[in-house]
Amino acid sequence: MLTRYLALAAVLLAFGLGLHKAWQQPAPAFGFSIPVLEAAPAQPVAAVKKPLTRKQYRELLAEKQRAARGRYASHLASSRLHAQTHASSLIELKDGRIRAFWFSGSREGASDVTINSALFDPQRGEWSAERIVTSRADTQRALHRYVAKLGNPVVGRAADGSLHLFYVTVSLGGWAGSSITVMKSVDEGETWGTPRRLITSPFINISTLVKSAPFLYADGSMGLPVYHELVSKFAEMLHLDAAGNVIDKQRLARAGQGTLQPVVLVRSPDEALVLTRYSGKDNPHLARSLSTEDGGKHWGVVEKSSFPNPDAALSATVLPDGMLLAVLNHQEQGRDSLSLMSSVDGGRSWKELHRLEEMRVVRDKKLDEKQCLNIVQGLLQNSDQRLAHAPEATLGEYVESAKARVRADGGCGFEFSYPYLIQSRNGDFHLSYTWNRVFIKHVTFDQIWLQRRLKKDAHATGH
Repeated sequence: MLTRYLALAAVLLAFGLGLHKAWQQPAPAFGFSIPVLEAAPAQPVAAVKKPLTRKQYRELLAEKQRAARGRYASHLASSRLHAQTHASSLIELKDGRIRAFWFSGSREGASDVTINSALFDPQRGEWSAERIVTSRADTQRALHRYVAKLGNPVVGRAADGSLHLFYVTVSLGGWAGSSITVMKSVDEGETWGTPRRLITSPFINISTLVKSAPFLYADGSMGLPVYHELVSKFAEMLHLDAAGNVIDKQRLARAGQGTLQPVVLVRSPDEALVLTRYSGKDNPHLARSLSTEDGGKHWGVVEKSSFPNPDAALSATVLPDGMLLAVLNHQEQGRDSLSLMSSVDGGRSWKELHRLEEMRVVRDKKLDEKQCLNIVQGLLQNSDQRLAHAPEATLGEYVESAKARVRADGGCGFEFSYPYLIQSRNGDFHLSYTWNRVFIKHVTFDQIWLQRRLKKDAHATGH
């Protein structure tokens, strides 16, 4: 018996020393890197052409009118039917295409869940077919440890240009028992290296989850917003070196219990704002925010935001002129409405610019199955031009795929959640979000469309 205890003690000592060594890293540098948008390309001098025909003139005039209104379009990024789909993220590739990631399976937390990806070509306005990036079994073999489920893929670009894909893995228990696994790609996501588990704690190394976009510090290291859910809930920040190893972890929300899924908005080399989902019990139910003025070395106390939050994820980005855009469920309960919001005062106040989805109107109505599915069909046709003109049989398959979730409780319930918003180098915006847990929807709009919405809001408010 004594020999067994001594052997166990030796193993624990070796384990502790190994973790201690892995956790000892150089002190991190602070200060943020600011992304820069591309300048608009110079317009070529128009060549002298023959006079336009009447038809050509009408087409040219229609095109100019469309351009003056701005571009706003939506698509379904995911293509797999009869599956549950959730938690997307986006990144712009070096050639201007957009790559998306999400998880998909028979249900959230099931053993058949995979991390999937697809590509959007802005020139053609089309998504590729989705493909599997990794599965539970693949991750389990790479980590040499049991993996029960996975989810929440988030992608970021490192200072050396490589892509890092972070996702959550669970070996035992629920999501509170999560750890973060990362893979690296040097060919824009076409292929991926071997998954490895991040060491986010020198002890048990569990209950670290990821949802929001990583960012870069001025020295090329990476910040990864994460959150903790075991026993208590609070936001944290991981600081990763150039090799992707954890060199520091900060608890962002001092006295901020219930702050989850932090979104970091870098406003200058020294200033950043964090918005978080809120899972506490305050009424009214408001999201939380905190900020830094020294490049992330220290973070301020948590404050209540000015917009409601139904314990749901949000996303946001900073425009070059300092304006903030956010996408969230602008309500205290439910996820059946999704809004695009703006702030011109650093996040102290917000205005709704556009209602992306709105189905609260049917929340308390007793709709039969036919009435409900007619609504679903209309939403699908409005969500993707391909479905607007699809054969009846094809459209019917999409409606049937959505039926399992929309009619899950026998009523007619909708969910639009987990938004992820980015701005590409040419200034266009790309937004993805969960559409009723069965598809990933993608919305894209340009700066002309955004400015028209801002002017419309200013006119309506008299400013």
